[in-house]
Amino acid sequence: MQRQKKLRELLERTGLTVVEEVRPSSLFPPEAGWRIARGIAAPDGAARDSLDAAWWRRLADGSGEFLVAVLGHRIGGNESWWTRVRHTGDGVPELTGDPGFVAHSLDGQVLLAEIPGTEKPRVTALDRLPERLEETATAAAQETEAERAEVWAAVPGRPAWPLHWAEGLGSNPAAPDELLIRLLDVTDGFLHGCDRPAVLDAAVAHPDPQVRARPADTFRPELTSDQWIRMVRAEPSPGRRVLWAERAHARGAELPGDLYDELLAGPSRAQAAELPGLPVHHLPGLVADADPQVRAAACARWEDLAALLRARLLADSDDSVRTAALLAHHITVPMPREVLAALPGRRRALERCRFEAELEAELVRDEDTEVRRALARNPGLGAHGVAVLAEDPHNDVRSAVAVRPDLTEEQRATIRHDFDPRSMSHTLSWVEDLHGDADAMRRLAASSHPLVRRSVARARHLPPDVVERLARDEDRVVCLFLAESCDDAPADMLLKVWRWWDGSLSHPGRPRSHPNFPRAGLLRYADDPSGRMRRLALDDPQSTPADVARLARDPETEVRHRAAQDPRLSPADAVRLVDDPAAHIRAAAARHPRLPARVLAGLLHDRDTTCEAVTNPAIPVPVLHRILDAAAAAVAARKQPRS
Repeated sequence: MQRQKKLRELLERTGLTVVEEVRPSSLFPPEAGWRIARGIAAPDGAARDSLDAAWWRRLADGSGEFLVAVLGHRIGGNESWWTRVRHTGDGVPELTGDPGFVAHSLDGQVLLAEIPGTEKPRVTALDRLPERLEETATAAAQETEAERAEVWAAVPGRPAWPLHWAEGLGSNPAAPDELLIRLLDVTDGFLHGCDRPAVLDAAVAHPDPQVRARPADTFRPELTSDQWIRMVRAEPSPGRRVLWAERAHARGAELPGDLYDELLAGPSRAQAAELPGLPVHHLPGLVADADPQVRAAACARWEDLAALLRARLLADSDDSVRTAALLAHHITVPMPREVLAALPGRRRALERCRFEAELEAELVRDEDTEVRRALARNPGLGAHGVAVLAEDPHNDVRSAVAVRPDLTEEQRATIRHDFDPRSMSHTLSWVEDLHGDADAMRRLAASSHPLVRRSVARARHLPPDVVERLARDEDRVVCLFLAESCDDAPADMLLKVWRWWDGSLSHPGRPRSHPNFPRAGLLRYADDPSGRMRRLALDDPQSTPADVARLARDPETEVRHRAAQDPRLSPADAVRLVDDPAAHIRAAAARHPRLPARVLAGLLHDRDTTCEAVTNPAIPVPVLHRILDAAAAAVAARKQPRS
């Protein structure tokens, strides 16, 4: 709001009245105006010595109103909003000079701009803007090999945004492993999305502990057991070594016994004692340890402990150890009233322990709703207790009972509970454990509870009859989960889901990336009223570059975005889409490999496009190395202490 106020005051001083702030939407975007003002992909003859009154009259077009953006006043982010203004005076607005501006007529035909230059301001004036940009795009697309070579020979030139280059280089698919390994000395943020074995191998062997830790910190599943082992051994922090070992185990890595020996011998022994992959032969030593935290950790492996070791823990002199032992012991052995009463807190016992019949009968009728809610989730609750809680007066208690694994589907259907179909769903772990059991999947797919059916739909593979049943489910989230997770999902259902869903963070490509998603015959949607369906036309094997060109001019943003990602997009259309009103389309165009070199080289020096442009795979590898040199120098200079 403060920036808006300052902008309003500045414009009023120049003789303009602010009408409203305008999001570009379908308008020519301010970012494109700034690029033209800087001379990037600008039409011939755009530069002027000055702006006379005639240009301002053409800009206002009789109404006195036009759109303007002022450099340094970041309305909406990166000067990404227009401000609609009115000029009613006889002269011209006093916008010239610092800080710089770009102005656009309401009919989209005129663009005026002035920005500071090294020697004098750069002035731009364009009429017939759409036509001129089309001509520029067509001319740029005629670039020859010799012209491309000349352009790349001069890059990077003046390193306008080298820090942004460092951030983006790691996402360039054309960057060879050796360049990414060099990049590790500059920045390691790209490792979040890196799946190259050689680069990950170099990262876990890097001399900088922060770089070595990055692959573990991202929970990458691509690391091999050997890489995990080397990463754990090289980590200087004892606590983080244990944390990495825990994550390695969670990712399925096989850790050697001597590594566990090292972790237990270190200062973080108590944390190491909690590692789920700890070999059984270490347990007697944990039970006899002088540290009560270590002895308590041994209780988590109760089933692996010999009877004498269990007895020793139950009689331990430390209260916390005895409590942990009692909680573990009474998972299978019913807990008497006096033990529950003596516990420092009842919550964990209520959620996990078995109870003697008389005590359980009292607890399931306890006045405290929290007690009953905890019992409803307890897997050791007896059948009588479950039956009582199934008729509990509180809906959340009944709802917890309704998803218990020990119910028959007939019992589940009798429990009254409220289920919000719009609520976020998590797969029931007990259903997930049964994903490989075809008979169980058939039974649970017919469940009355949507959450059970949704959990079934998360299976990687299902019998044909189960797939058919779930594909017709009245709960559309069941169909969505089937589309996202099940490789057997049918094509017609996938197409149906596509009409209202185009991917999530956890399953970004589904349903369109599903192997069963239909491809043939999609051209019939090229003229569909729904933009979501029109964008599918380019997935049809029979589609042509002409179809791409047509949809690149579609009124719907999502259709143009699909065309901007198509490898058949023409160089001229790639240049044109760099000026699209939608930011994500401009970004896709900046990354397109058919973008002419002269335009792409200019985008590398533009603040609004440099991060995307540096990821363009058309940049030659030697040029990428020179860009990295400039980025490395900028990062090193930034790290130098100021005098």
